[in-house]
Amino acid sequence: MNIEIVEKADHLKLIEVWEASVRATHDFLAEDDLQELKPLILEQYFDAVDLRCAKNSNGEIQGFCGVHDGNIEMLFISPDARGKGIGAMLAAHAIKEQGASKVDVNEQNEKALGFYQHIGFKVIGRSPVDGQGKPYPLLHMAL
Repeated sequence: MNIEIVEKADHLKLIEVWEASVRATHDFLAEDDLQELKPLILEQYFDAVDLRCAKNSNGEIQGFCGVHDGNIEMLFISPDARGKGIGAMLAAHAIKEQGASKVDVNEQNEKALGFYQHIGFKVIGRSPVDGQGKPYPLLHMAL
């Protein structure tokens, strides 16, 4: 598995990985909210972060991570690649190479919460809504 800087040409593949991952892990997210987020991520959010992706030996993107201002803003793994250490590898890279020390996690995403706690993050705060003002509480975590 190689971690590489994401090229603009990879964004359409990233949004596919994002949607598949969200559908597999964010069962609390309403379909309308998912559809509202999709173009924002593709057209704005990808460009606002330092994006890295994990590619397998065939050059296929298995997951990606975006960091901005010391915060892991996005970390998504293809459902068929989950549980293989790709998320941990991307998170470790984000911490060591991109200076990440914070992350916000949807409170309802218990697996993500457990993942970040397992790699050393601790909950330091909570917001009752997400970044779009939707009723999806966020837990603020830091190393």
